[in-house]
Amino acid sequence: MSENNQNFDDENMEDAFDQVTLTLEDGSELTCDVIAIYPCGERDYIALLPENDPDGDYLLYRFIDNGEGDYDLDDIEDDEEFEAASEAFDELMDNEEYDDMFGDDDE
Repeated sequence: MSENNQNFDDENMEDAFDQVTLTLEDGSELTCDVIAIYPCGERDYIALLPENDPDGDYLLYRFIDNGEGDYDLDDIEDDEEFEAASEAFDELMDNEEYDDMFGDDDE
């Protein structure tokens, strides 16, 4: 991954984590849906899915809360850290799918 620090501010706390707009290294913008913010080890991570590519790959970043509604997204440079964050996200998604699949039977 590139050495790239993404920053976004949540202007409206109610909608803060529905979508984020990333400013890429070339200055272009990419709007992404927030799939999850989740812990792994001692850090938090965020999983994003580009808005116009619902069948595309998820983007994983370190999620850093700077306080007062200011957040940073940092690239995950270390392969072991990325693998751990990916596995944690996969487990989270597997649990969500399981809950969705069997949660409907109770209705």
